[in-house]
Amino acid sequence: MPTPAKGPRLGGGAAHERLMLANLSAALFEHKRITTTVTKAKRLKPYAERLVTFAKRGDLASRRRVLGLISNKGVVHELFTDIAQAVENRDGGYTRITKIGNRKGDNAPMAVIELVLEPVSAKQAVVAEATSAAKRDADRKDAEKAEAAPVAETEVAETEEAPAAEAPEAEATEEAPAAEEAAADSEKDAK
Repeated sequence: MPTPAKGPRLGGGAAHERLMLANLSAALFEHKRITTTVTKAKRLKPYAERLVTFAKRGDLASRRRVLGLISNKGVVHELFTDIAQAVENRDGGYTRITKIGNRKGDNAPMAVIELVLEPVSAKQAVVAEATSAAKRDADRKDAEKAEAAPVAETEVAETEEAPAAEAPEAEATEEAPAAEEAAADSEKDAK
């Protein structure tokens, strides 16, 4: 017998929870927003966002994977066509949970979970453009450094050769005064 998942589950067992999450996500994709308990909404959020990520891929394998979880082909088609295109530029956070108070009958905390289909806000777009501009500037600087590196290496090689070329001249200039002194000493000796 497999070991059960840790912690409390929605409903009675693990299979019931999987079916409940599949039904809640199908209702969410069909109606774009549903009202449920806070606990169910929190458990549904990663499940639904994962399905939206599969829909954004759009390939046949992803579609079959989602069809294995949600049996309604119309909902899956809507997920892959409408919802995936609406959240195409969004990197995550496809759902939003808003608490709305307690249910009248049993005082259970309730929440509305909805799909975030609005385009990415202008503020987020500005931040994204700034980061992409910073990346472009960094790439440009790296490219300039890469171009300057071979030039710098040739300059270093030339400067290393230059002192070697100057060294014989310096030795010759040091030898010349020594030779003159030697000649002067020999003249003194001759006198």
